[in-house]
Amino acid sequence: MADHPASPGGEDQSTDPEIANADAVIVQKHEPTLRGIVRVVATVVASAVALYLIYLLRTPIGWLCVATFVAVAVAAPVRRLEQHMPRGLAIALVYLVLVLIPIGIGLILIPPAVTAGSDLVNDLPSYVSDVNDTVQNSDTLRGLNEDYDLVGKLEDAADNAAGSLDNVATTLADIGAGLIGSLFALFTIIVMSIFMVSRGHEWTRALLATRRPQEADAIGKALERMAFAVSAYVGGALTQAIIAGIVAFIVLSILGVPAPLALAVIIAILDLVPLIGATIGAFLVALVTLFNDFPTDTIIWVIFAIAYQQFENYVVQPRIQSRAVQLDPFVIVVAAIFGGTLLGIVGALLAIPVAAAGQIGVREFMLYRRGELERMGGDLTEGLPIDGPDSSEGGSVTT
Repeated sequence: MADHPASPGGEDQSTDPEIANADAVIVQKHEPTLRGIVRVVATVVASAVALYLIYLLRTPIGWLCVATFVAVAVAAPVRRLEQHMPRGLAIALVYLVLVLIPIGIGLILIPPAVTAGSDLVNDLPSYVSDVNDTVQNSDTLRGLNEDYDLVGKLEDAADNAAGSLDNVATTLADIGAGLIGSLFALFTIIVMSIFMVSRGHEWTRALLATRRPQEADAIGKALERMAFAVSAYVGGALTQAIIAGIVAFIVLSILGVPAPLALAVIIAILDLVPLIGATIGAFLVALVTLFNDFPTDTIIWVIFAIAYQQFENYVVQPRIQSRAVQLDPFVIVVAAIFGGTLLGIVGALLAIPVAAAGQIGVREFMLYRRGELERMGGDLTEGLPIDGPDSSEGGSVTT
């Protein structure tokens, strides 16, 4: 039987109890324990439950996000009015205007829309007759009509449109149900935002009181700048939309297009939608001009829409929004796509100010961390020996 090699001290290392105990401790540290397994499983289950609850509460969570945005947006006018009246009265006045605006928009848009829809259905037969006369006077169109029966399809569409008036009651019932749901959501959002405006400062102070003074100061400054960016963007966007609506109303009135005020309101509302809103509004109005004085009004409107969009993009928008948001165009596009995908039109409207606020938050956090690291570096180097040209070979000079 072979002998084990002896250690320099004459002891057998394989039988050293200290080494054996150390090996056992290492093995135990790498082996999963029951407590560790339970902790991992509990973390996974808790995360899954939290995500499922967020999914179930996605609608009220969305309302809460919109209410927060509204509260931040109206905080600026409330502060201005607060200088001349009590804060409660200022809040009530601002929210009264906020509620009256959609009511006024509805009163402007709904009657012309109903009248235009009724007139369109009643005039469809005459439109089809005019199209038929045009087709019969053109050899090319007459050949296409013989091959594809275009006029016959238009006549069928006109008959179906007239017959669809019998289903107006059902359609109005569906619209009424959706309107009730929207009004409930709007009421909930307004109530939550009122609480945020009236108690937001107290909540913020209570939150900052739990942090260190330096952290509280940095967070407070970041929140103020984020709120300014959101309120400035909203104010600028509303100003830009109002200008677009006024200019569109003037042009449409000169052209003699029916319901110029309603069309101008549509232009102003769609102008709030980033990237594509103004284009969609111009296209819808162009469709209306087809039934007014085609092609003169249509050509004039298209030229005006293209020229005004360039003027708005390069003159109006930079002057109004220069202090509010400073985002890269790529970030604006991505934010609008993400917001529209998540929350539809509302998400597209909120995307840019939220992205601007997020950018400010990240920037302020990085500045705070840089200041913390600089202070930590100064504390660590304080009192350390620094070699100087006048120091002796074995000496040092301390700061």
